[in-house]
Amino acid sequence: MEEPVRIDKWLWAVRLFKTRTLATEECKKGRITIDGVSVKPSRVPKPGDIVKVRKNPVTYSYKVIGITGKRVGAKLVAEFALDITPPEELKILEMRQLMGSSERDRGAGRPTKKDRRDIDRMQDWD
Repeated sequence: MEEPVRIDKWLWAVRLFKTRTLATEECKKGRITIDGVSVKPSRVPKPGDIVKVRKNPVTYSYKVIGITGKRVGAKLVAEFALDITPPEELKILEMRQLMGSSERDRGAGRPTKKDRRDIDRMQDWD
């Protein structure tokens, strides 16, 4: 029988987060849900559970296939998690990447006249 593994450790092991600390923080912030319920880092996932990970602006969905507490190679992730993210969510990400060039950095202030002309020129292309 498989040993129970915390959700934060599982998220890290299947490479959804770079560190276990990041996975724990996301659980505490309420961005990780299992079957629609926000979970604490100590929750134990079971095979068949649907884990949703909210990384703005997209909510990724994964089905738990297997349980592991050890970090696995990228090629082996498919044995433990199945990506079932709806295509609509992925389109949001694509649109965000396409629009990313028109966003200004935080703290950059108001656009100058030249910046405004460049922005208007870019918007006319659409």
